[in-house]
Amino acid sequence: MLRTTTDNRPELKPVNSGAAAIDIGSKKHMAAVNPASMDILVRTFGTFTSDLHDLADWFKPCGVTIVAMDSTGSQSTTC
Repeated sequence: MLRTTTDNRPELKPVNSGAAAIDIGSKKHMAAVNPASMDILVRTFGTFTSDLHDLADWFKPCGVTIVAMDSTGSQSTTC
């Protein structure tokens, strides 16, 4: 039987402990890693090349081997 969390939902087990996630934005990127790998699980990075190098440098000690990226945008138009 699966363990449950405090809100009575089943605890999810990691499928790939080397996976990370990045939410891609036009001004910043939010990156998250496996909770077992670091004390700081989510960090914000800029969008310039040096910022992306910093992101990659952070992923290395976290043991990241694969990344899922999400980029969504919305545009509004006025008539």
